Amino acid sequence: MKPFPPFLRIAAALLASLALAAPAAAERIKDLAQVGGVRGNALVGYGLVVGLDGSGDRTSQAPFTVQSLKNMLGELGVNVPSSVNPQLKNVAAVAIHAELPAFAKPGQPIDVTVSSIGNSVSLRGGSLLMAPLKGADGQVYAIAQGNLVVGGFGAQGKDGSRISVNVPSVGRIPNGATVERALPDVFAGSGEITLNLHQSDFTTVSRMVAALDDNFGPGVARAVDGGTVAVRAPTDPGARIGMLARIENLELTPGSAPAKVVVNARTGTVVIGSLVRVSPAAISHGSLTVTISESANVSQPNAFGGGQTVVTPQSNVSASQEGNRMFKFEGGTTLDEIVRAVNEVGAAPGDLIAILEALRQAGALSAELEVI
Repeated sequence: MKPFPPFLRIAAALLASLALAAPAAAERIKDLAQVGGVRGNALVGYGLVVGLDGSGDRTSQAPFTVQSLKNMLGELGVNVPSSVNPQLKNVAAVAIHAELPAFAKPGQPIDVTVSSIGNSVSLRGGSLLMAPLKGADGQVYAIAQGNLVVGGFGAQGKDGSRISVNVPSVGRIPNGATVERALPDVFAGSGEITLNLHQSDFTTVSRMVAALDDNFGPGVARAVDGGTVAVRAPTDPGARIGMLARIENLELTPGSAPAKVVVNARTGTVVIGSLVRVSPAAISHGSLTVTISESANVSQPNAFGGGQTVVTPQSNVSASQEGNRMFKFEGGTTLDEIVRAVNEVGAAPGDLIAILEALRQAGALSAELEVI
């Protein structure tokens, strides 16, 4: 037998570990579901980074940087005539984004990410001036300001040659924004707590309801749909938090994942689930190779012929098809046997994708084929 290609060796090792693994272990509800309404909220803003060492925006190509600077100076009492167009090199217009965590209160700091939106080549050494961060509703929820931490580095010569490490046009400011407005209280009013599963599964929902009823009494939990469980909870915030602390640490055995084959056609990555089975099928897979080679011939006339030496191209085209013997998948084949059978015919990742698609079209692949 031929040695396993690297990707098949990895797959075989994973399959062996899956075959020897014990039944699915219990998991906490905290790891399976999220409390409804308890989530982060995206914030975005616009601002100016100053103090750059000549790596700021070129204002002739990014006029909004000059406009923003004039507006800011005007608010500070410095009037710049409209006819004056300063040529800035140390200022860059940036987009700012952050995530406002659940239960964040005014005065708490959050991290922000700053990205150049003009033609600034580096934000290293810059400082962000005070900029508001707004939510999707248009309200200001935080104010950002501070010195940037840039992981990238770039250098450029006078002849235009340039070298860069990572991305110097993006930086972060740890604790760079202060929360100014709190989010609405998600615990107020409702008499139920909603648990939303990370992956919808009817078996997991049913087992979660049973686990909650066993610990808090019959009828406490009810299944809303294949991905949501509603739990009756007290209205007092302290009591609700205590109940949630108990709920998130309850353990249950989730339902088995569906049989699925995931294919990334761009990278040739194939991931096959442990529950995938193949019905009896015979497969023959060959490959066609076309070779085109170009060469040049020199045609030279006789010494007194009066002609000219010319170069004539010559193309050689050949095609060959490698014949692979037919192999058979037995009924109920395990994943380990699938990998070994494909390896016997020397199938590359692209060939494996074609074989799996053909098996699915023939109705022999008992799994969902998902192409990403």
